[in-house]
Amino acid sequence: MSVFLLLFSIMPPFFSNCLWSVPSFSSSFLGGRMLRYVVALSLLALSWAQDCQVANINVMQNFDKTRYAGTWYAVGKKDPEGLFLLDNIVAQINIEEDGKMTATAQGRVIILNNWEMCAHMFATFEETADPAKFKMKYWGAASYLQTGNDDHWVIDTDYDNYAVHYSCRLVDADGTCLDGYSFIFSRHPTGLRPEDQLVVLQKKTDLCLLGKYRRVAHTGFCDSGTSLDPQ
Repeated sequence: MSVFLLLFSIMPPFFSNCLWSVPSFSSSFLGGRMLRYVVALSLLALSWAQDCQVANINVMQNFDKTRYAGTWYAVGKKDPEGLFLLDNIVAQINIEEDGKMTATAQGRVIILNNWEMCAHMFATFEETADPAKFKMKYWGAASYLQTGNDDHWVIDTDYDNYAVHYSCRLVDADGTCLDGYSFIFSRHPTGLRPEDQLVVLQKKTDLCLLGKYRRVAHTGFCDSGTSLDPQ
């Protein structure tokens, strides 16, 4: 009951009036608009109720790294602190002969304040007790991109269309994430399918990152131009 009271208490007057007093709107149009609005507000209310503890984040069950392999296009991302890939981000996940997972990635960066480059990254993954949680060792382009160890958690994927990735670099004293990042990946450079968007929206909410992502464009920048390769 409290969630519904919250939804109606913060609903703008326009939508409240639409419920009762706008006969010119068709019922199907109004119903569709209101359904999307209520779903969004419900997810927002649920995000307020999350404890946001990194230790309590659920990852993909029965994760299959072989099915995860292949090309992924970043279509949304929540940035960490510091220099990071901006857009045109494409990751290629590989399974080596010894069964280890590796990855290459590329994306546009700006260095020295105004110099646009296509940076190339390389990463190796160390497995943990949880098949969906990896420790990722990565190398950036030259000395401009940070190198180090990050978590690589697969929160959810259907393997064929979308994947939700998460990494917390620094856990705060209260158990929440102080500095982290997350990618929304698609097998398609054009973005997520409509049927995947609500699933991904729920995962953003579960991660306490609703509203913190930005869209990642794919313009073909890395197909031509200056590149920085790992050294």
